[in-house]
Amino acid sequence: MTTSTSASGTENGSSLRSPFLLPPPLPKIPESDSAPEKLLIDDMLQRYCGEFGPWQLRHFVLTNLAWALEGFHTMVMIFSDREPDWTCLGPGCDPQAKNVCRFETGSWTWIGGADSSIVSQWGLVCENKYKVGLVQAMFFFGCMIGAGVFGHLSDSKLGRKGSLTIVCILNAIFGCLTAFSPNYLTYLLLRVLTGFSTGGVGLCAFVLATEPVGPSKRGAAGMSTFYFFSTGIVIISGIAYCFRSWHTLYIASSIPSFVCCISSSFLSESPRWYLVRGKVNEAMKIMRSIAKYNGKHLPDGVVLILDEEESNGKQDYKEELELKEAITGSIVDVIKSPVTRIRLFLAVTINFLCSVVYYGLSLNVVNLDTNIYFNVALNAVAEMPAFLITALLLDRFGRKPLAIGTIWFSGTFCLMGALVRGGGIWNTVRMVCGILGIFGMSGTYNLLFIYTTELFPTVVRNAALGCATQAAQMGAILAPLWWYWVVLCHLRVFAVCGIVGGVFGFYLPETLNKPMYDTLTGMEEGEGEGEGDGV
Repeated sequence: MTTSTSASGTENGSSLRSPFLLPPPLPKIPESDSAPEKLLIDDMLQRYCGEFGPWQLRHFVLTNLAWALEGFHTMVMIFSDREPDWTCLGPGCDPQAKNVCRFETGSWTWIGGADSSIVSQWGLVCENKYKVGLVQAMFFFGCMIGAGVFGHLSDSKLGRKGSLTIVCILNAIFGCLTAFSPNYLTYLLLRVLTGFSTGGVGLCAFVLATEPVGPSKRGAAGMSTFYFFSTGIVIISGIAYCFRSWHTLYIASSIPSFVCCISSSFLSESPRWYLVRGKVNEAMKIMRSIAKYNGKHLPDGVVLILDEEESNGKQDYKEELELKEAITGSIVDVIKSPVTRIRLFLAVTINFLCSVVYYGLSLNVVNLDTNIYFNVALNAVAEMPAFLITALLLDRFGRKPLAIGTIWFSGTFCLMGALVRGGGIWNTVRMVCGILGIFGMSGTYNLLFIYTTELFPTVVRNAALGCATQAAQMGAILAPLWWYWVVLCHLRVFAVCGIVGGVFGFYLPETLNKPMYDTLTGMEEGEGEGEGDGV
């Protein structure tokens, strides 16, 4: 053993140093004179590792549990901030009245007690009713800020897995603390902080879940992530039904986030993130794990490269590996690049317009004549067929035509509903138009996640997706205001937003069967010389 080490050390000219300070191991390369086979991640997944096998399925499910928790923290306010029913106790109270504003003190009481919601807890009725809407708006404001912050962090030092773990921890902490809010201002602050962490959950989970998936399976896998969000809404409806106090409801809905933190320890970091950070050994380790778990074989002579290195075929791989440095990027780089600059503008604009329609129609759909718990669960289930139809058509027609088609589908029915006047059966027609509008937009809203992810390279993917998500959150903040500003023509506003959003979609490039680029340089070289189907 000593002779072997000494011989190796003498051969390298550093026999005294090597036993004490060994250099990091390089990926195994065959000793023959033939050069290693250099592949992009998508090519390696298709040829050797498998595009969506047992490894990706396990990783996909564990990662997307976070989407269900985002549904918890987003929709819990429907139950905690609702206005409970009330009952009269004596004179000075009118049982037929629509609100309690003119009742005498002590002539009525809340059904279910004062702690059934924050409205009954702190008297958020009449002149204080606006405070309930303010909480909702500020929660989405926190989501908007968090999407930008964690979008950048997940592209840089923290990575996808690290960012997802942190936001789950913060969600659990802020959610539990919210249950003990002593007053309205504390509650408002904690909801903003919960929104800040929630804003990073969806984009980190989506990118981490879909980046190890092969190109032909990525579209269907991406659409499937949103089943977890809808399932989370159904589950929170059941939790709220069991826990009628808003204090216990927040604790019950936040504890699962701790479970998500534990499950994240079984996740792997994205090999794409490792690759752009210059950690080729770690990326290859994950690719070998994928191949082994999927029952495939990844030969020793196959190595990963970035798309911008694909043309450097003559360079010695060992020398290339030693000189490799982490490639970083930010939203500033996205704006500087002529290819991604216009894509970012279009993605932000379309996400904003679609969000206004999606959240606006969610408020506009006529509630069923049942209880709130059943209504929320049923609305979540009603969106799932849109996910299925979109997933089935995604790889057949492409991202661009499907996005434009679903946006215009929603906008058309909004316009039809806006043109309907009068009462009677026409109210039913208007309701159906609203339901079909949200059906189309729910497919669009989720398709945009996949589309935006494929429009930008790995080095800035989460930062760009974070910007698009911020725009969507801004739409979520503004959507309820249409009810105060344009009560009579809100469907017309939503129709215009949908139609204009579809027009903007024509200027985006198709990404179906296109490579998922790693770097800005690789994308510029691959698509910078004029794109025939978009910018």
